[in-house]
Amino acid sequence: MLEETESPINALSEQEVEKRLREELPHWYLENGWIRRKIKTSGWKATLMVVNTIGHLAEKAWHHPDLSVSYAFVIVKLVTHAAKGITEKDFALAKKIEAVVLWDAATESDGVFTGTPDDPRFKYIKKD
Repeated sequence: MLEETESPINALSEQEVEKRLREELPHWYLENGWIRRKIKTSGWKATLMVVNTIGHLAEKAWHHPDLSVSYAFVIVKLVTHAAKGITEKDFALAKKIEAVVLWDAATESDGVFTGTPDDPRFKYIKKD
């Protein structure tokens, strides 16, 4: 039940979702009513770090994606069940996942961090 101060969340049209994915989240796609993203990793340890990071973000947002987890990738699926479609909540969480999981310390920290070395022993997230 909604609190008095809350308003219902409306689902976006399929056309609006597709347009916004192209403009705002180019590595995400719409499939079977969910927005999805496949994040490739270097292996099981990196996959678990990605899953735990997404889990933390989802819990803080109180909006929980479905995850398909394999040895070297994670597929994230978002939909707002209460709205029976994609809403602003899904876009907001997808953007937060992109910002945190795909953050590149070497290029986005003004030189403070060097980022993960370009060495197969230390690979973590595979870039698209």
